[in-house]
Amino acid sequence: MREDTAKTMLDTPETVTELFEDVAYIADDGLATAVFLAVQLGKPLLLEGAPGVGKTEAAKAVADILGRQLIRLQCYEGIDAQHALYEWNYQRQLLAIRQAGEGEVDIYDDRFLIARPLLRSLQAPEDTVLLIDEIDRSDHEFEALLLEYLSDFQISIPERGTITAASRPIVILTSNRTRELAEALRRRCIYHWIAYPDPSLEAAIIMLRAGNVAERTARAVANAVGAIRTRPLAKPPGISEAVEWANAATVLEKGGSPWPEAFRRAIGVLIKDEEDLATMAPELDAIVEEAMA
Repeated sequence: MREDTAKTMLDTPETVTELFEDVAYIADDGLATAVFLAVQLGKPLLLEGAPGVGKTEAAKAVADILGRQLIRLQCYEGIDAQHALYEWNYQRQLLAIRQAGEGEVDIYDDRFLIARPLLRSLQAPEDTVLLIDEIDRSDHEFEALLLEYLSDFQISIPERGTITAASRPIVILTSNRTRELAEALRRRCIYHWIAYPDPSLEAAIIMLRAGNVAERTARAVANAVGAIRTRPLAKPPGISEAVEWANAATVLEKGGSPWPEAFRRAIGVLIKDEEDLATMAPELDAIVEEAMA
């Protein structure tokens, strides 16, 4: 799929919203507009928000909409160029030198180059969406490595020169905002903050993504999860945990557990931290009963 085809498909924010729904993702106007502008302007999209609000799923949805492969670069502390850009296959280079004997061999030929996610996205920009996930887990040195790529969609390889994409790839970065990102990186991106959805929107998401969950259950889960997130938890539940809670409570209800008990017994799929469970224990029944009222 050529870059101009992507621009044609995602020709308005309203079209983006409709196509997101086709792949079971509900996007508000702000996110749809940010995706639209990133594609039309050929700029990276930076999505920030708390863990579990759907940042990674948004990138997957864009890839699904366009029928492209998703290349995912999961960031972590200490990530470097060898894991993100490229590296040379030294063993194959040494073997080629031995086999060549007195002859000559170009040890910087393509067959010795191992393409990592950033280089792979440049080699096939019309067929991929690059997700740089949780960029805030990396350090400032790694951010600096990304600047050339994010500015000009190119990578400089000392032994080979500069490799530039024939067309601009679609690039989406996510951040949980565990640290402040450099201004130089932010300036290169379209920015959008994804907040937790309001209860009505979260209920719609649960209905769309869960299995055989009744509307009443979806609304009760959305209301309860919204109240739980206001508590001082170390790890507030995300949207995927809310979907799982609705599914789990439904399974327990079908097995004979009444609704308040079903929600309580399934709490381990929603809250996954011992201290958070202890914090919520005294209030959980009241929150569930109020949510179901």
